[in-house]
Amino acid sequence: MKKIGFILLILFVTTALSAQEGEGLRILQAIDKNMSADSRIVESTMIVHGKRNSRTMTSKSYVMGTDKSFSEYLSPARERGTKMLKLDNEMWVYSPSTDRTIMISGHMMRQSVMGSDLSYEDMMDDRKLTEIYNAEVAGNEIIDERDCWLLTLTGKVNDAAYPTRKLWVDKEWMIPLREELYAKSGQLLKKITLSDIRQTEGRWFPMKMIYKDILKDGNGTEWIIDSITFDRKIPEHIFSKASMKK
Repeated sequence: MKKIGFILLILFVTTALSAQEGEGLRILQAIDKNMSADSRIVESTMIVHGKRNSRTMTSKSYVMGTDKSFSEYLSPARERGTKMLKLDNEMWVYSPSTDRTIMISGHMMRQSVMGSDLSYEDMMDDRKLTEIYNAEVAGNEIIDERDCWLLTLTGKVNDAAYPTRKLWVDKEWMIPLREELYAKSGQLLKKITLSDIRQTEGRWFPMKMIYKDILKDGNGTEWIIDSITFDRKIPEHIFSKASMKK
């Protein structure tokens, strides 16, 4: 009888874990449906809050699937004309002040973009969450008076920038309202707060995100979406090295 009871307990635990993982996958798929698109065109403002002062930059970005993106900084004058191009797993940055294009690779991928709390690695990875992570529902919490699932994400690919993540996902909007990003060691690296959730083109999308690199001085970086459109046709020539110096 003890042996039967033990087997039943194992079956119960296994079934419960499978249910949690199944629910976690369903939630990740819903997030991907909101956040991912075949293409998107974004105009945005980035405000970097340093220890003593803040800097504001505007840019326009074109993204095609998960493998191609092109961004150009429009202001301030000091940054105007700086461009970033991503093709597959490679990234180039053009600086108008030096008239040089450099390739970002290796340890440089973890460097800050424009002094912000985002790294080139953060900018590069446009893959769907379901492609990178397994998810398990860890509980329920109230965030800003919104009912949320707490998900624990574990990397299922070797090149995940953050092997573990925690997401607090709004149950109605299917958008994370808060994220924590962890290193393989378990050390907390970054926090992200998502807000100003709006319905646009049939999907919910956060129009404001605040990133805080825990290892970096300063008061975080605001990324504000001024306009965004999804699934528009983007000319192929935009995603070329020739476009960097135009």
